[in-house]
Amino acid sequence: GDMDALCEELGDLLLQVVFHARMAEELGAFDLAAVATGIADKMERRHPHIFGDAGPRTANEVVDAWETMKAREKPRTSAMDGVAAALPALMRADKLGHRAARVGFDWPDAAGARAKVTEELGELDRAATPAERAEEMGDLLFAAANLARHLDIDPEAALRAATAKFEGRFRAMEAADPGFASRTATEKDAAWNAIKATGQTARSDEPD
Repeated sequence: GDMDALCEELGDLLLQVVFHARMAEELGAFDLAAVATGIADKMERRHPHIFGDAGPRTANEVVDAWETMKAREKPRTSAMDGVAAALPALMRADKLGHRAARVGFDWPDAAGARAKVTEELGELDRAATPAERAEEMGDLLFAAANLARHLDIDPEAALRAATAKFEGRFRAMEAADPGFASRTATEKDAAWNAIKATGQTARSDEPD
């Protein structure tokens, strides 16, 4: 919601694009105009429902068509190819789940995904060592991402919103009581419930 900060971050992003394009130009590979032309051509090519004659499509049909054209342009040996390893873990889990679903490896509805979350919770409870608990926690998070996908929820966005809500409420507790850190667990719990009931939040001043 901070337009000045957004402007600054977009400038940082633009610098990287210009910087790398300039290095490529000096090597005789391509220039900034080629970058702009390439993305414009790709957006037109992969959105035939807008720029071509494919006709109206649902959001899911648009995504499926995009992936089909992408696969045709960049052949894969696996449905998992092309999902960047550097993505945030939750976002990558969501994308891998979508890829598996496109080749029919999926539950027919959200009930199956929900049951998998329950199953993974049980396995986490039974884990006996730190390594086993870490593995089962990963499985639980992956199952939660799949459940979110079946409910048409972006898990990355949902977690960001939940994290922001928690942080806002916690900061509000601190702001309301300078001695909050020294309170008992019972007092802290009561303070949390009071802040939650009033809907108060406090904004972070930390930069991203």
